[in-house]
Amino acid sequence: MLLPLVLLFIVVPIVEIYVIIQVGQAIGALWTIALLVADSILGSMLMRSQGRAAWRRFNEAIAAARLPAREVVDGALVIFGGALLLTPGFVTDIFGAAFLLPPTRALIRGLLVRRFAGRLIVAVPGSARGRPTRPEGADVDSTATEVDPRTLP
Repeated sequence: MLLPLVLLFIVVPIVEIYVIIQVGQAIGALWTIALLVADSILGSMLMRSQGRAAWRRFNEAIAAARLPAREVVDGALVIFGGALLLTPGFVTDIFGAAFLLPPTRALIRGLLVRRFAGRLIVAVPGSARGRPTRPEGADVDSTATEVDPRTLP
């Protein structure tokens, strides 16, 4: 738990400052600041459009009575991508754009699903009378069970 916090609060800002200084030396301080402001504005516009698209797909999945798992992951990636683009710096902007652009977001979503699919817990839906059903091999409480994603239809 300590390593991610060290990376987030110490390493990332140091890398961002280094890159900003290098870009500033190459193109000038005013152009660097203008570029940082411009990519924040463009990033917020991109986040708004991609967020609306993800929300529309989420609502379409709900209307079709389909589990919106892909849409939820896309929405979370859009939020993180927008936050990274609004953070001043060029390195976070690259990652933020990757989270926001649909082709790279699909690749990242696939990596996340492969990485965390074994940790998913599927809730057991209740019966028509409001009492929980108990699938084979379920625990006594029958509140949730771990499911291997490769066995899902």
